[in-house]
Amino acid sequence: MMELKGKKVLVVGLGKSGLAAALFLRRQGAQVTVSDMRSAEALAREIPALLEEGIMVEAGGHGLLTFRRQDLIVVSPGVPLDTPELVQVRAFGLPVIGELELASRFLKGRMLAVTGSNGKTTTTTLLGAILHEAGLHTLVGGNIGVPVVGLIDDSADETWSVLEVSSFQLESTETFHPSIAVILNITPDHLDRHGSFENYALAKERIFAAQTAADSVVLNADNARAAEAAKRSPGQVYWFSIEHEVEQGCWVQGGYVLYRGAKGADVETVMPLSGIPLKGEHNVENVAAAVCAARLAGAPVEAIRRAIEKFQAVEHRLEYVATINGVEFYNDSKATNVDATAKAVVAFQSGIHLILGGKDKGSDYTLLDPLLRARVRAVYTIGSAAAKIESQLRGVVSLHSCETLEKAVAAARAAARPGDVVLLAPACSSFDQFESYEHRGRVFKQLVTQQKGW
Repeated sequence: MMELKGKKVLVVGLGKSGLAAALFLRRQGAQVTVSDMRSAEALAREIPALLEEGIMVEAGGHGLLTFRRQDLIVVSPGVPLDTPELVQVRAFGLPVIGELELASRFLKGRMLAVTGSNGKTTTTTLLGAILHEAGLHTLVGGNIGVPVVGLIDDSADETWSVLEVSSFQLESTETFHPSIAVILNITPDHLDRHGSFENYALAKERIFAAQTAADSVVLNADNARAAEAAKRSPGQVYWFSIEHEVEQGCWVQGGYVLYRGAKGADVETVMPLSGIPLKGEHNVENVAAAVCAARLAGAPVEAIRRAIEKFQAVEHRLEYVATINGVEFYNDSKATNVDATAKAVVAFQSGIHLILGGKDKGSDYTLLDPLLRARVRAVYTIGSAAAKIESQLRGVVSLHSCETLEKAVAAARAAARPGDVVLLAPACSSFDQFESYEHRGRVFKQLVTQQKGW
């Protein structure tokens, strides 16, 4: 545990985790300053609480002198590590860590961390429900809900902290050490931030960088890049697959979810596939990953089965909204990359009216071509990525340029026929028109439910 009392600490970026980190550091006795590119007006809600706690605030840009006067810098996930000021202070030898790294040094008990391009939120939430059902003292947070520093006060030696962790969080870790690490899949995402697919994949692999032979890593045997990580894992490797049997881990066979804890051990029948309440093949993968990680954490099969059977879909993740005049509406606002959108489209056979767009992340939308031809009646584009999406998909599917989500929902609603599906699965981040993917999903649901009287 690091000593913070009297230390000068700068928190860069005042998002949810940055705010939580600043308040935590102040409680530890540090002299805290916060620096954010946004103006004082944009931070009007946060600044009074910070000043009241004796935290200094630098708004409207980063001052290099502010950075150089510190003993430690804590960077929020949304701030790239190649920000010029951070590059310079690292060259001077100043330590730069993320909120996840900071929190992990104070968190008591054991950590079970989940990363991946898609499925993190569902799998993390499901694991929290399973471990709770098993009677284990369980906290859930990270990239969803509560920042990791917000879990510290409630953690104890017997606690399992189940954490969703992103590549943005992992790239600033040093000693972060989960007892169980899960990589659900690695497909192209955040290429605008990481520069290349391999850089992004290696950031994901940092989840097990500090593990030892006493720890476990759970990998997707059906995803080539995730499976490749096995050769670099210092921990014991367990697998999950929906395509074939694995030596140790969880797989699907003959309509059942099965688990084997070690090579040559007896096979356990966890549950029938028919007992999984979540829609889509990708959710079977998420369940298989959760089963494997939960068994490694000591949850009995009976508790796992009960928790899965009771589990409800996570909000904004292939979430059923309503049926209006025979048309079903689904909210998958959390589909912020092409692979997630593909998984959402595969969950429906045909008759899909797909809303795509938002802020582009360097994605290749042509990867959707075969699915669009086979299953999608029309695509409705929104946001700043619309022109790129339309140029890449022209001739593949009927395209409607809608600019806003409101216009897209109205156009899809007007074109859809009974038996069709209107699906928000944007393949883009939300930050051009919305505060977050949650905000975008809530607006979509409001627009749909407002139209029930149409």
